[in-house]
Amino acid sequence: MSELNRQAHWQLVYKEKGENQFSWFQERPNISLALIEAVQADRSSAIIDIGGGASRLVDALVEKGYRDLTVLDLSESAVSIAKMRPGERAAMVKWIVADVTRWGPPRSYDLWHDRAAFHFLTEASDRTAYIDRLRKAVRPGGHAIIGTFGLDCPERCSGLPVVRYDAARLSATLTPSFALVDMRRDDHKTPWGAIQHFQFSVFRRA
Repeated sequence: MSELNRQAHWQLVYKEKGENQFSWFQERPNISLALIEAVQADRSSAIIDIGGGASRLVDALVEKGYRDLTVLDLSESAVSIAKMRPGERAAMVKWIVADVTRWGPPRSYDLWHDRAAFHFLTEASDRTAYIDRLRKAVRPGGHAIIGTFGLDCPERCSGLPVVRYDAARLSATLTPSFALVDMRRDDHKTPWGAIQHFQFSVFRRA
């Protein structure tokens, strides 16, 4: 899917649905918070949430006192939803509307977080572009937390095909620049009660 079509798709999706009508909606992103703590990100760590959209991760991080936060998403509608929730504290966050596969990282980050963005990249060229940005953005010794559909998840989400991963498959995609250091399975319960098996993999930048 081209950048323009991808962006138009997500703009429409977020305009048609409320944030709690998406299968991936989480009231509290507990597994992401646990993994961020596990890599020992301190309150001054530079953290970027890729495909953060309307996710509530940034709200939780602001509440915990993290001070260097960036959210990147394709959809301006999704970013607008997220910016409204923290009120005045939204000014503490850097908000970027961009396609990660076309974006140029302006700086380095200590931690790259992505829950359910990478698995939508079904074209090899888009995955290569994503990994190039990941490599440029994460400082040596920094970490990437990537959550994707597991191998036993549906093959489509929000009307789009996805690529499913386990830790070994994702690790093979990101090496040699990133070494797998942790993995966790998350049995995510959708707002309508279905279970989706997410695979979270944690990598350290070589």
